[in-house]
Amino acid sequence: MASKVSTSASGTAVNAARGAENPLPAAGIRTKVRVPLRFSDGWGTTADVFTFTGLVDGKEHLALGLGDYEGAESPLVRPHSECLTGDVFGSQRCDCGPQLREAVERIAETGGYLLYLRQEGRGIGLYAKLDAYALQDDGLDTYEANRALGRGEDERDYTAAAQMLAALGVDGIRLLSNNPDKARQLTALGTAVVERIPTAVHVSAANVSYLRAKVEHTGHTLALPA
Repeated sequence: MASKVSTSASGTAVNAARGAENPLPAAGIRTKVRVPLRFSDGWGTTADVFTFTGLVDGKEHLALGLGDYEGAESPLVRPHSECLTGDVFGSQRCDCGPQLREAVERIAETGGYLLYLRQEGRGIGLYAKLDAYALQDDGLDTYEANRALGRGEDERDYTAAAQMLAALGVDGIRLLSNNPDKARQLTALGTAVVERIPTAVHVSAANVSYLRAKVEHTGHTLALPA
């Protein structure tokens, strides 16, 4: 069920400070390529894939324009952080792969963008994420494991995502996410989040502890089984 969020919500301290002191650096569209997509269950669609210049972190983030994205007044947008283990290999330790599959179909139905952000492991990288997996096997939750490695619980920064949306001419979005921090950061960076829409809950025996930690640590809007 969709939930409205205030566009006046404050972002994280670092991004609020950035937004107050400096305008969002301009990014540009580098290329646009049409790509047919097909998932492992046979469902497919076509995406216009955008690359960019001028992104503040220098990473190769992508925007996938899906459905009637050009005609959508407030496009449906999901900022999806890269997860090689879940998106590609179907890892059951997280819900990333099913969320990606769901998001592409839902966005294609209404028109909007999937922002594929190169922020593996909540920003700590692939190897460190796998190190965190090993610590989780010893009893830590996903956030505790990041801290035990000397990293932040969540190091993701959505400045590049806001730049990408601005380059695409998007200033107001319906945000497809269970993570309130995405709405806070994007709002602080000048993107109006006119509606926040949760994804489905993709729970399994292997990821229920991971999902519960997201609810308890960062207030994700997930209705988990008792």
